[in-house]
Amino acid sequence: MGLQPRGPLNKGPSEWFMGDVSLEFLLEKGDQSPVNIAAVHFGPCGRTAWHSHEGGQILYVTEGEGLVQARGEEVVALHAGDVHVTADGTQHWHGATAEHAMVHLSITQGLATWGEHVTDPEYGR
Repeated sequence: MGLQPRGPLNKGPSEWFMGDVSLEFLLEKGDQSPVNIAAVHFGPCGRTAWHSHEGGQILYVTEGEGLVQARGEEVVALHAGDVHVTADGTQHWHGATAEHAMVHLSITQGLATWGEHVTDPEYGR
């Protein structure tokens, strides 16, 4: 059945994402929470641009298959149930594989700094 939306699904901004990507904001950092939590729904080949997070980022894959890569490192495969931690300030990208959709929870503390889009050759490695 899959992860059911708790809030409205919003199309991911084209400055931050490529392909079919939707965001579902579940919890905002504030007086009641020290973190932001969003469910990010990636269609096949959907992915983020290069970016980093103040305080790092935790990804928890709830459905499908995906990829994550820190700049200068190898691509890492992601599967439902996997948890991936990216350190504070590390440039990285993540998204679905070409054959499968993926949904992950994104847990962050601080702001994201967005960079250039991941090229097809970078994604296809």
